[in-house]
Amino acid sequence: MNKKLQHIALALIGLLVLNYVANSVYKRFDLTQDKRYTLSEVSKNLIDKIDTPLTINVFLEGDFPAEFKRLQIETRQFLEELQAKNANIRFRFINPDNIRERLVKKGMIPSQLTVEEDGKLSEAIIFPWAEVTYGKKIELVSLLPNSIAKTQEAQLQNAVEKLEYSFANALHNITLKERQKIAVLAGNGELQDVYLYSLLSEVVKKYRLAKFTLDSVTNNPQKTLKDLRTYDLAIIAKPTERFTEEEKFTIDQFIANGGKSLWMLDNNQADTDSLYNEGKMLAFPRDLNLTDLLFGYQVRVNNNLIQDLYSAKIPLATGNMGNQAQFQHLNWFYHPLVNGNPNHPITKNVAPIRFRFTTQIDTLKGNLKKTPLLVTSVLTKKTGTPSFIELQSIAKEPKENEFASGPQLLAILLEGSIPSAYKNRIKPFDTPDFKTESTNNKMIVIADGDIGKNQILKGKPHDLSLDKWTGEQFGNKEFLINAIDYLLDDSGLIQLRNKTIQINLLDKQRAFAEKRFWQFINIGIPLVLLAIFGFGFNYWRKKKYQ
Repeated sequence: MNKKLQHIALALIGLLVLNYVANSVYKRFDLTQDKRYTLSEVSKNLIDKIDTPLTINVFLEGDFPAEFKRLQIETRQFLEELQAKNANIRFRFINPDNIRERLVKKGMIPSQLTVEEDGKLSEAIIFPWAEVTYGKKIELVSLLPNSIAKTQEAQLQNAVEKLEYSFANALHNITLKERQKIAVLAGNGELQDVYLYSLLSEVVKKYRLAKFTLDSVTNNPQKTLKDLRTYDLAIIAKPTERFTEEEKFTIDQFIANGGKSLWMLDNNQADTDSLYNEGKMLAFPRDLNLTDLLFGYQVRVNNNLIQDLYSAKIPLATGNMGNQAQFQHLNWFYHPLVNGNPNHPITKNVAPIRFRFTTQIDTLKGNLKKTPLLVTSVLTKKTGTPSFIELQSIAKEPKENEFASGPQLLAILLEGSIPSAYKNRIKPFDTPDFKTESTNNKMIVIADGDIGKNQILKGKPHDLSLDKWTGEQFGNKEFLINAIDYLLDDSGLIQLRNKTIQINLLDKQRAFAEKRFWQFINIGIPLVLLAIFGFGFNYWRKKKYQ
C-alpha cells in the first residue's frame, strides 16, 4: 500500500514539475520544409517595439471559395505566431457581410472571385483585408495584393508568400515615430503635380513629401545644398530643361552625402499630341546636360528609341458607324511592356510595366553593384533620333528580322560607394565639406520619364496602374513604390517580398473526374472495413464461448 502511495505521490510531483516547466519554458517548432511559420529577424524586431495593445481585425470570415479558406487558415496561423511572440498583439476574424459599405468607405475594395463547384461557375465577393489599430493609428493590410498571377491558385500562392511582408510593413508604418523625407525636385521642367498625383498620393501615406526647387542654387548655392541634404531621397521625374553645373553639383553632393535618388529621364523629345493630331511627330534628342554626371555614376542613358514586339496597346479610330467613331486597340511598339527581374524584391510578382517612347541604358565598368530591374524582350528594334514617327506604321506587319536588337536595359539599381562626378574636376562653387564618394548608397536610373506619369480623365488624375482607354493594368505604380521603399529601407523589410512558399493545391479537374472513386475510398472502404471487423468479432466471440 505504501508503495502505491509513493507511486501516486511521485506521479503527482512529476505532473506538477512538468506543468511548471511547460508554463515557464515556451517553444514553438516549425516543421515545414519552407519554414513558413518562422518569423524573420525584421519581423521580430518590429514586434518587440509593440508595448501597448495592438488590435488586428481580419475580414476573412464567412462563405467563400474553398481555396481561399487556405488563405484564411494561413493568415490565422501567422497571426497566432505574432501573438505568441508578443501578448500585446490581439486579433479576431470578422464576417464583413453586414458592414460592407463601411469597409468600402475606409478604402477596402472587395475582390470578385470565380467559384468552380461540380463543374459549374459562380461569382463570390470577399474582403481580403485586415485593419491594424495601434493607439490612434490605423493601417490597412491587403491580404490579396495585385500580381501577375493568371489563375486564382497562383494568386493565392502570391498572397500567402506576401503575408509576412504585408503585416510587417503595416507594423513598421504604425510604429514609426518619424517618417523619412522625400524631395520632389522642380525647376527644370519636371512633371507637374497633377501628373504625379497617383504615385505621390500613395507615397505620402508612408513618407513626408516636399517639392524642392533648384532655382535658388544660383543665388545661394551653399544654403540650397544644405537644405537638400536634410532629405533622405530625391525624385527627379522627367526634367525637360537643361541642368546648370551648379544644379548638377548640388545633386552630386547630395548623393555623395548619402542621399538616395530615383531618376526618371526622357532623353528624347516626343510630342504625342502632334502624333494624334497630325498622324506623325518628330522625335529628337533632348539635351539635359546630365550625361557627364551619370557617366560618373557608371551609367549612360542613350538617345535611341526602343521598339518592342511585346508592347502595350493604344486606341485608334478605324472607322465610323453612323456618327460614332469606332476605335480599336492595337499594339504600339513604341510602348514596350516590360517584365521585372523575378529575383529582386522591387520587381518580384509585379505586373508588366508600360514604357512610352523609352530609350535604353548602358553600364560602364566600376566598383558599383549593378542590378538590372527592367529589361525588354529579345524582339526589339533601335531607332536613332532625330526621326519621324508615323501613326500609320501601326498597320504595317512587323518583320521579325528587323526586331533583332536583343534585350535592352531600361531600369537599373546601383548600390555601393557612389563616386562623385566632380572628384577630379573644377567645382562650380565652393563647399567646405566636399565629399569624393558616398558610403553604402543606392540609386535607381530609369530610361523613361513617363513611367510615373498618370493620365488625366475628366480633369482629374487617373490611376497610374490602369490605362483609361484600354482598361489594361500595369505595374508602374507598384514598381515605383517598391523602388522608393527599397531605396529608403535600412532594416531589410522589403527583402521579405522575396519569401517563397510552396502550397500544394488540389487539382480541380482531376478531383471532379475522379469524384466517385475518392468518395468510395473515403466513405465506402471505412464502412466495409467496419462491417468486416463487426462480423469477424461476432464470429470470434461465438466460436470462443460456445
